[in-house]
Amino acid sequence: MRSSRGRGVLALLAVATLLGACSGAGTQASPGTGNVTLRALFMKQAAYSEADVKAMTDSFTAANPNIKVTTDFVGYDALHDKIITDQIGGGGTYDLFLMDTPWPAEFVKAGIVTDITDKIPADVKSGVFDSAWTAATYQGKIYGVPWINDTKFFFYNKKMFADAGITSAPKTWDDVVADAQAIKAKGIVQYPIVWSWKQAEAVICDWTELAGAMGGANFIDAQGNATFNTGGGLAALEFMKKTIDLGLTNPASLGLLEDDVNKTMSAGQAAMALNWTYGYAVMNDPQNSTVAGQIAVTSAPGQGSTTTAGVNGGMSIAVSKTSKNPDAALQYALWVASEKSQEMDTANAFPMWKASFDKPDVTKANPEYFAAAKNEFENLVARPVVPYYTKLSNALQVAIQTALQGKQTPQQALDGVAAQLPDLQK
Repeated sequence: MRSSRGRGVLALLAVATLLGACSGAGTQASPGTGNVTLRALFMKQAAYSEADVKAMTDSFTAANPNIKVTTDFVGYDALHDKIITDQIGGGGTYDLFLMDTPWPAEFVKAGIVTDITDKIPADVKSGVFDSAWTAATYQGKIYGVPWINDTKFFFYNKKMFADAGITSAPKTWDDVVADAQAIKAKGIVQYPIVWSWKQAEAVICDWTELAGAMGGANFIDAQGNATFNTGGGLAALEFMKKTIDLGLTNPASLGLLEDDVNKTMSAGQAAMALNWTYGYAVMNDPQNSTVAGQIAVTSAPGQGSTTTAGVNGGMSIAVSKTSKNPDAALQYALWVASEKSQEMDTANAFPMWKASFDKPDVTKANPEYFAAAKNEFENLVARPVVPYYTKLSNALQVAIQTALQGKQTPQQALDGVAAQLPDLQK
């Protein structure tokens, strides 16, 4: 999930030209198959921009002239309901749609996605990071082609750190608190940390990432019982509240999304933040950032024996059950998710292919960032992949806000959701 993921249109002419030469997985359509029209639903803020998707689509249709693809885009907050309304109440106009990490269980139960387990090429199954499959699988079967493998990284202002006498990036979340206190004590910035803690999926992502480092993020056990109100889930929420109480977190964070975090960092009003991959380019863009060149990035801090943990922000492309041309739809999905397609422009999105991280021509622009990503991609934690996830997320968003506002303790807030769980599971 990325509730606000901007994207600069960089090197698109090169992307379009090079993609035209890509064979992709899912090659040219067989001659004589007749004309096919596909309709695909993407989201506006995904790692790949609308212009990127157009370049990928144009290269696909150039190689497959009998297949026409129409692409629609909506914001993340509208994507889930748009899919449900279309597939269940609207006659199913989409052949493909983007599926976020927690949605496979819900969509399988609703009967709106196609089982493509036996149609995924072996090189795709073995070549993609294991974490990327979380957004595509449920109960051992594949229902989507992985397209985005992302997580939230730790961004920090090198100059602010140096001015406070800090010589290295924090390794643990305890280090983050200590560094923030040092920066605040020096009067460098009033609130050293900014977060995307608005009552939206964004706060669930931050909470999950922290929980993964602080004891694990297995929020629902095998019997369907709540565990998010103990262990890592509870420790994460207590940590979040502590940073507010210590005056280290900007209280405005409770109304911010990821784009707002970028703006705050870019304005020099914070020293540290979590954000998705694209944040690095945004915060270091001299046209839009007053601190361009000062923002560094590393793997998210760990805690105790956990060296790093990241929230799984992957997304896959699912073929709808209502598609009249499922084979052509899968062919298109495999094309835009191919290794060559994803390696064209890595400024704002990392490839989901393991081999890409060992190619100097791919990693040369920012090898340190690629190294951090490879490390974190191997330590991703998922939000619960359960059929009732949307209801659970909405309840947790309210509870987290209640705790952060001081209206309940973190334990009380999470216990309240745990008590609701039987009703949410219906």
